[in-house]
Amino acid sequence: MQQPKLQFGKVAVLMGGRSAEREVSLMSGQGVLTALRARGVDAHAFDPAEQPMDELRRQGFARCFIALHGRYGEDGTVQGALELLGIPYTGSGVMASSIAMDKVMTKRVWLADGLPTPRHVCLAPDRQQREAVRAVPDELGLPLIVKPPREGSSIGVTKVRGYSDMQDAVALSVRYDPDVLCEEFIEGEEVTCPVLGAGMHARVLPVIRIVAPEGAYDYQNKYFTDEVKYQVPSGLPAAEEREIQRIVLQAYRTLGCRGWGRADLMIRASDRKPFLLEMNTSPGMTSHSLVPMAARAAGISYEDLCWQLLADAALDYAGPGAKP
Repeated sequence: MQQPKLQFGKVAVLMGGRSAEREVSLMSGQGVLTALRARGVDAHAFDPAEQPMDELRRQGFARCFIALHGRYGEDGTVQGALELLGIPYTGSGVMASSIAMDKVMTKRVWLADGLPTPRHVCLAPDRQQREAVRAVPDELGLPLIVKPPREGSSIGVTKVRGYSDMQDAVALSVRYDPDVLCEEFIEGEEVTCPVLGAGMHARVLPVIRIVAPEGAYDYQNKYFTDEVKYQVPSGLPAAEEREIQRIVLQAYRTLGCRGWGRADLMIRASDRKPFLLEMNTSPGMTSHSLVPMAARAAGISYEDLCWQLLADAALDYAGPGAKP
């Protein structure tokens, strides 16, 4: 649908950055940049790894579309800088971004609100001795998942099938994060569900069912192959999809997210119970990305999605010096 013109002013599309997900961010940002320009927006690429953030103010940017993923972009740091600069930005604010980036903290918040998430053990640096690592399967069972709690895009993730795999899995994880998250493996189907908006006005998009080759929904398959199959409509029973959407909306609101987000879940095969894995507060916007896919299924084009997210750009604190 054709959107009415809004005077956004000069817009920066933040892309690239310094995280392990830089390559994906550059792809997301280029897609967003092209879409916004097609809508007549005065949009420009801005890489925080190459320019200091205060250049945004010096160059006269009025708002920012955050297409950064991972650390220094999805974890509250860039959001905090933009709050200080008084430049409205897309997506969640400082606190929600910071909590959602940390999968352990996210689990603690969700569990406190009665939301389902797989059982886990967190191995801080002082708990990574061989004996402690080897004992994790006794608590969580096998197979289990080992991953860095503050990375995304399946970076540093290992599916551990035996005790002898634990040390290598932890060693890989600590290359990306000093803490290690060990998580119960939920045997079943993987799904994802995006959310748009804020508070009571937030709405869920259709659920997407993910079918990866041999269950390997890893970094390579996510972004650089066409082997993964995405089913939207999901083909799930209507009641099951509604329950997933209900849980995702509650999870989004519980974390205080706004703008947009995407929750990843597993549906346990034995009883069809959904379990929340994580909340992405700056989801991918590449050609393979899932939020644009769900939006299309809901009748929202890629360009309209980018435009609406930019229109919803905001500040946590619109105090003195904040721009309208």
